Amino acid sequence: MTLHLHHLAGCTPAPLAYYLKALGILRVLAEQTPDSQARGWWQDEHFCLLSTLERAELERFLLTGYAPTAFVSPWNKGSGFYRQDDPALDPIERSTAARFAPFRAGIAAARGPLAQIAAADAAIRQLKTTTKVKKGMSDAEKRTARARESDLEHKRELALAEKNFKALKAELFTPFLRSWRGPHRRWLDAAMVLLDDGRAAWPSLLGTGGCDGRLDFTNNAMQRLGDLFDLAAPDGRCKPAATELLAHSLWDTPTDGLLCGAAIGQFLPGGAGGANSSSGPGGDSLVNPWDFILMLEGALLFSARSTRRLDPFATSRASAPFAVRAHAAGHGTRGHEKADRGEQWMPLWSNPTSLADLEAMIGEARLQLGRQVAHRPIDVARALSRLGATRGITAFNRFGYLERNGQSKIAVPLGRLGVYSRPRAHLIDDLAPWIDRLQRLARDQHAPRRLVLAEGGLADAVFAALTHDDAPPRWQAVLLAAGSVEALQASGTAFKAGPLPPLAPEWIVAADDGTVEWRLACALGSAAASYDATRRPHDPVRHHWLPLQPGGRRFLEQDKHLRRDSRVVMMGRDPVADFGALVQRRVIEAAQHGQRRLPLVSARGCDAHPADLAALLAGEVDLERVSILARSLMAVRWERCASAPCAQARRDPWPDEAWIAVRLCCLPWPLETQRSIPVDEGTIRRLLAGDAAGAVALALRRLRSAGLRPPLRAAFADAATAKRWAAALAFPVSQRCARAMAQRFDPQQHKELT
Repeated sequence: MTLHLHHLAGCTPAPLAYYLKALGILRVLAEQTPDSQARGWWQDEHFCLLSTLERAELERFLLTGYAPTAFVSPWNKGSGFYRQDDPALDPIERSTAARFAPFRAGIAAARGPLAQIAAADAAIRQLKTTTKVKKGMSDAEKRTARARESDLEHKRELALAEKNFKALKAELFTPFLRSWRGPHRRWLDAAMVLLDDGRAAWPSLLGTGGCDGRLDFTNNAMQRLGDLFDLAAPDGRCKPAATELLAHSLWDTPTDGLLCGAAIGQFLPGGAGGANSSSGPGGDSLVNPWDFILMLEGALLFSARSTRRLDPFATSRASAPFAVRAHAAGHGTRGHEKADRGEQWMPLWSNPTSLADLEAMIGEARLQLGRQVAHRPIDVARALSRLGATRGITAFNRFGYLERNGQSKIAVPLGRLGVYSRPRAHLIDDLAPWIDRLQRLARDQHAPRRLVLAEGGLADAVFAALTHDDAPPRWQAVLLAAGSVEALQASGTAFKAGPLPPLAPEWIVAADDGTVEWRLACALGSAAASYDATRRPHDPVRHHWLPLQPGGRRFLEQDKHLRRDSRVVMMGRDPVADFGALVQRRVIEAAQHGQRRLPLVSARGCDAHPADLAALLAGEVDLERVSILARSLMAVRWERCASAPCAQARRDPWPDEAWIAVRLCCLPWPLETQRSIPVDEGTIRRLLAGDAAGAVALALRRLRSAGLRPPLRAAFADAATAKRWAAALAFPVSQRCARAMAQRFDPQQHKELT
């Protein structure tokens, strides 16, 4: 047996019409020719077909032997069943060609239930005049008339009437579901599904039951068949233009025979025409009839099913393969938050696959995270990052069903997601429930715009981290976006979602880019009053940023608002002012407990290095970035961190000696066993007031009284520098670093420890 490889250049992964066309060609070839083992796959941005048919034989089959599936939607007003001599439906119904026999059988199957309903409607209208209660009737006659009226009202609800067609759409579906058998049943399963409560639901791939607004896909398909074939001929031969159009559809050969003004619905946005679609102010649509027909043939593979999703946020609904809710996350998605038809992710595979294998893959299409069903794009990205190359799927094309050009829907390509393992994707599990709650709050019609933007920024950052490489800047972007959301929550917006949940210590390794800002953020984010023997922090600084209950898992609330907490001193407006306020608050709280110290220590290995502090004091550090990163890092479970989670820079220069003097007077523990330098709150107040000279003078007095000999007598600095000196005290240093600072002051009395 000789196999022939066909490169179908006209079948590309995007737009959606061309993707479905490729699947349609594989389906009709495997079902209607002896080559049932034909295989297809995606390669170099087009579909490859491996078949026993040569190129000429493949074209000959589609032109002379192909029997179209019965695309009939009698539940739609525009399907052609509700008008006399419909120009699209009637020619196929009157045809005698064998290739249209399945289509004629589908039309006949649709006519039966419709005829019964129409007959019942005629009977109701005939009885209408005999059921009214009239004067002069006996009591028995009145009771009979009222019973007939009640029965009439019930039947009228089920009658085929123009004024309540939408309500009757689901009622029309039930008899077809019970009686249809054969090829036309496949169209019904793809276009509609009956839910557990008896309501009909419509998978987004085929609009609302095979139509989009006034455009009925099935009636349009009948028109396109009339464009390609002579429906009145006994053999249903193709028309002269069909050969050239088929070559264009399969091999992308040039043609000037495309239909002008024909509709293609949501599947081919570039060919839909409209304003600015040509060199003039507007343009007509351009459609290849083969594209539309083969596209619907491929759409039948995505049969819908009724499923109950096992998660707390979903109900019984129509579930199409790889279909999820819409969410503005990732490239090109901004502005489709209200897309009610959601998204669909179309798989691309690189291994030759038969129709049976393809149907099995699509039929088993489940995107799950453990026991939870993936119902949002971010969840899909999380699931795919763990899926690897299972089933040979290499990527997914993401399509969003968006409302554009009035109320019409179009399937917009929203990017492609490669399928390979991402070891750090599990970190998003820490944020997933919090992101879900934020999204629900952001989708509320009364949600403030700043919340919508902040939630969208977080979704974009998470999506980028899940769909690109594991570079630290991408994971830092997630922390920055999460910190921005918490800044909104601190002002009272979206606090019902709760604070940032606890983060795994792996975040520290994933986001470590080796910068000064990152190391300082780790020092401040891990700061607490103390760490016990099990490395558990006590009284972390997060309580100065957000009004939290003990433990930091919930907000303090009062009367459905955030409670005002005197401990919250970091307002998120000016990082220098925030860091200075943190230092002053810590000194005050220590004094209230009878302690004259600055209770700020960092997790092991996260203490600030003198070189980083020197860069901060010189104004070379982005303190805004440090502040936002530190806010997110306050949620890390620091007790689970290994020692030295951050790479420390061991280099010069050191901070100014004047600031070192202030730093040695603001320590959380004694400098040495027999040498304790008590903190003077006046030093902090003077720095915050811009009085650097007064603060240094107090510090030098403290150092001399402790037995140290500072190498300076006074120091001066402007007000901005003095406030920066106060802010730098918020970053904890290690005992080793403090002793090294003291040794630089008095080298004769202290041995070198660095």
